[in-house]
Amino acid sequence: MAQRDYYEILEVTRTVTVDEIKRSYRKLAVKYHPDKNPGDHSAEEKFKELGSAYEVLMDAEKRAAYDRFGHAAFAQGGAARGGGGGAHDPFDIFREVFGASSGNGGGIFEQFFGGTQGAQPQSRDGKQRGSDLRYDMQIRLEEAAFGCDKEIEVSKLESCAVCHGSGAEKGSQAVSCRDCGGRGQVVSSRGFFQVSQTCPRCKGTGQVISHPCRKCNGEGRAESPTRIKLKIPAGIEDGSRLRSVRNGEAGLRGGPPGDLYVVIHIKEHEVFEREENNLFCEVPVSFSIATLGGELHVPTLEGQAQLKVPAGTQSGTAFRLRSKGIPSLNSGARGDLVVRLIVEVPTKLNADQRAKLAEFAGLMGEENSPMNRSFLEKAKDFFR
Repeated sequence: MAQRDYYEILEVTRTVTVDEIKRSYRKLAVKYHPDKNPGDHSAEEKFKELGSAYEVLMDAEKRAAYDRFGHAAFAQGGAARGGGGGAHDPFDIFREVFGASSGNGGGIFEQFFGGTQGAQPQSRDGKQRGSDLRYDMQIRLEEAAFGCDKEIEVSKLESCAVCHGSGAEKGSQAVSCRDCGGRGQVVSSRGFFQVSQTCPRCKGTGQVISHPCRKCNGEGRAESPTRIKLKIPAGIEDGSRLRSVRNGEAGLRGGPPGDLYVVIHIKEHEVFEREENNLFCEVPVSFSIATLGGELHVPTLEGQAQLKVPAGTQSGTAFRLRSKGIPSLNSGARGDLVVRLIVEVPTKLNADQRAKLAEFAGLMGEENSPMNRSFLEKAKDFFR
């Protein structure tokens, strides 16, 4: 199935700025979040698409590669390989053009340049760096605001406990490859040309294991659940990516491990909405307090706060509580909490309440209805 354009997924243009990407991602991530669409497979897929598009377009190098080559820039071992963090191989685009031939261990590109399609860099002793891994983690808004410690369990390829990553049975060792004589390259004649290519038997290492480890079949690693501790920094944003060095998959035949990339998703909050480091919420206020003034308890991430409501406050009036928002990830300075008051109109009145309210209405003069007077003045032509 053809992949959708990343700009289309995020509903932005190709000239979009980084801030515009962030805003669009936040809006769409809330819309398609699995917590908000339980059991909706389509929404779940769209949420995953958003994550992939955001990861590429927020990285200047990846975005430049995508603008030039499209999805081909990340195919078969490119920058998006393994869920993030892998280095983009600029020659992948040529591999797609020339294709791979069958039965000789590589296509035209590999025959002339001696590469192995989609492979991690490999040393002469057969050691190969492990793949990077991606883990999607959901946290609460409070955890994102103040930071927290988390422990996750990841099932991944770890160094084999029997051969300790060598891939060989005890007492056995790697020997020189007889097909290439230990050079890692074999030469074949193509008419007038002699072409050097990677040895298909030893895969370019020049060595083979005569007696592979029976536990891991010579790979030097085996699947194992692993618990990893992570520190979530205060002020982290939705879609941020944390790198846990050397916590990816173990390398081949004792090679160094890859890295683990943890993508943060912040759950939708019942009360607050976040925009960068500021928080927003709507709080109902009674008609009497809005009219006469008074004090109102409003929620914050740290509990209740007192808000002084002036007499005559209108519905929709916003009040800013300084430094009650989210700490900045870089400086630690906190954003603000913006509280928007919604005046509640009584819906059920008894006879005595209705009588008192009718009496109050009769006592009201024009000076107490400036908004209504202004509106009637502007719309007087419609009432003629």
